[in-house]
Amino acid sequence: MIRAILFDLDETLFDHRAAVAHAVTAWTAGRSPFHPLLAEGPGLWLRLEDVHLPAWHRGECSFGEQRRRRLRDYCRRMGVRVPADLDGAYAEFLDLYEQAWTAFPDAAPLIGRLAGTGLTLGVLTNGQPVQQEAKLRRLGLLDRLDPVLTPDALGGNFKPAAEVYTAAAAKLGLDPGEVVLVGDNLNLDAIGPTRAGMHGVWLDRYGSAPPPAGVPTIRTLADLPALLPELASVRPLALV
Repeated sequence: MIRAILFDLDETLFDHRAAVAHAVTAWTAGRSPFHPLLAEGPGLWLRLEDVHLPAWHRGECSFGEQRRRRLRDYCRRMGVRVPADLDGAYAEFLDLYEQAWTAFPDAAPLIGRLAGTGLTLGVLTNGQPVQQEAKLRRLGLLDRLDPVLTPDALGGNFKPAAEVYTAAAAKLGLDPGEVVLVGDNLNLDAIGPTRAGMHGVWLDRYGSAPPPAGVPTIRTLADLPALLPELASVRPLALV
């Protein structure tokens, strides 16, 4: 029986790509208004997130240091002068990023649809609690999603470590098999939780790749309710 649904945040409920595109474009244009590669900046920034955030997850550097590394790497690859004060320059980027915080249009309607079903609705994210809760507050979802689970609350572990999913279920007082995790990252939000005994659902908004056999996949959050009876009828480990 499904008793709880946890959602990833960035690129699941929150339109991270759009906010990054706004912030990176404005930040770069402020330093190089006619940069020939301005349109390529957002994509590069997102790729660098995949390079530098895992270093923080592995304990190789602090959260602040991975930000400095990411910004330095971005400037060098774009041919923009590396700021002497990387922390100050990153703060400018953050101001621009926060200006563009918005939810995906299918997020609030789904939360509203599920609110009266008796299911516990929460968030499971690899982000820092202060920023992630601030995003949810801006989106108008913080009071509608509880708990908001971050590595700080889960023993310092990050998805896709199996301990994250089992600890998240324990926080809910549930068996992992009673919990669904929905998110945009195939490994972190679908395969990882399923291997830990939790139902994982891949939200592939952009049709990025054919889903692996047996991995429940949706293209929009509106498709989730129709999938829940099917998830309740199978064991998660049978899906991978």
